[in-house]
Amino acid sequence: MRNRAVAIVLAWFGGWFGIHKFYLGQNVAGVFYLLFCWTMIPGIIAFFEFFFLLFMSDQAFNAQYNAQYLTPSDSAGNNNESSKDKISALADLKKLYDSGIITAEEYEQKRRKFLDSL
Repeated sequence: MRNRAVAIVLAWFGGWFGIHKFYLGQNVAGVFYLLFCWTMIPGIIAFFEFFFLLFMSDQAFNAQYNAQYLTPSDSAGNNNESSKDKISALADLKKLYDSGIITAEEYEQKRRKFLDSL
């Protein structure tokens, strides 16, 4: 799961080389940034992307860059899902928190949302 704060820091310090693009999973754009970094155009674009990421909401960031990690809200209430799958989903969420991929606030928010949907 990608972190918005990490993307912001990478855009500021490594934007010239497209490091933030590789982090966000946009590898083709990252390669173009590397190829044209000598022109300073990627640096100018990264400057604006830094502010775009800085002022982007967490929900918008997650919807755009973490969509593959989020479960659709309608599948959380699916009656065919077994208890074992639900426990496994909570355990996976806890692993993400323990490994530092998500913050305590994100963990608690996602855990509460998951439990409320049951």
